Amino acid sequence: MSSNPIFYGSHITKIFGDHTALDDVSFTVRQGMTLGVVGESGSGKSTLGKISLRLLHPNNGDIYFQGYPIWGMTPTQIREMRLHVQLIPQDPKNALNPAKTVWQSLCFHMAAQKVERRRWRDVAVDSLAKVALGPEYLEAYPAELSGGQAQRIAIARAISSRPDVLVCDEAVSSLDKSVQAQVLNVLCRLQQEMGLSLFFITHDLNVVDYMCDDVLVLNNGHVVESGNTREILDHPQDAYTRELLTAKEGAIREVES
Repeated sequence: MSSNPIFYGSHITKIFGDHTALDDVSFTVRQGMTLGVVGESGSGKSTLGKISLRLLHPNNGDIYFQGYPIWGMTPTQIREMRLHVQLIPQDPKNALNPAKTVWQSLCFHMAAQKVERRRWRDVAVDSLAKVALGPEYLEAYPAELSGGQAQRIAIARAISSRPDVLVCDEAVSSLDKSVQAQVLNVLCRLQQEMGLSLFFITHDLNVVDYMCDDVLVLNNGHVVESGNTREILDHPQDAYTRELLTAKEGAIREVES
């Protein structure tokens, strides 16, 4: 088990008008491990995810990738960072252009990530295989895909640049339970095969229990608990965490992916 941080945030504060969305939030994603960021709607977890991807600027604090502050990077460093930190979106069908085939979407992404053009076909087929989809899906349009298939395509697109970190923003919340387990199994397998680190944003403690080595519990922009997932779920210290646990449904069952 690695204790080396690869992706972390220090004293992040974000204010919208008179609303403080995040108040002095710090987190650490360890090399090859999964950090779950959990909380109800409005807790600040999605804001934290956007800041981690340079989509929102914090009022204070910074996010660090491999020790470098992402808000102090040069344009060249930003392009390099984006090769290594990729997003898995909440709604993959809306993240895919409905007018383009899977192949076209993958090509657009690979071009943006500076994958050599001569390697596009091989990388696309290999990325699909890693999420248990065949090359026939390259000719499919988003409307022809199920929710689970679309999410696998989104994962395949993200891993085509061989990243180090995946930021998963409610990546399975729109899927039914059996499909959730299949997609989570894919992510677990990819983590083992590729040494990925996962920054997993979710409202679901079942997902945290199933996936995460560490957990950060957010409530109204404040960190109320953080640390080892098993210790926090078994021995919650904060009343808010205990409230989340009372709403926790049956455990996700591992199914064939």
